[in-house]
Amino acid sequence: MKFEQFRRLCLSLPEAEEIETWGESTFRVHGRIFAMGSPEGKSVSVKATLDDQAGLVAMDPKTFSVSAYTGRFGWVSVRLAGLAPQLGDRLVKNAWERTAPRDTPRPQRGDPRRKTTSNQNARRR
Repeated sequence: MKFEQFRRLCLSLPEAEEIETWGESTFRVHGRIFAMGSPEGKSVSVKATLDDQAGLVAMDPKTFSVSAYTGRFGWVSVRLAGLAPQLGDRLVKNAWERTAPRDTPRPQRGDPRRKTTSNQNARRR
């Protein structure tokens, strides 16, 4: 996956915006960051759970690592060159869902406007 694909994916989600912070592009929903990276960089960071972070790092340590500074909260660094597009899509959507306020319309597989069920909302936080 290239950074431009990553950027398009992040910005395709409801109410997502890109704001430059700390010299990097940060992708936010309602002001809260769900992903970040630099167009010149080879990796990005996405919000995840600690369990997902551990699983990804164990599965492919060449592609995934614990993010500096934010890793203790579950964030995972992802080397873009090793990231399959389908997995990148799922990681970004999961990060967005963990971050977006509950009343924000939810993306659906294949349709970025789907709303979640109350069960899905409960998993987010």
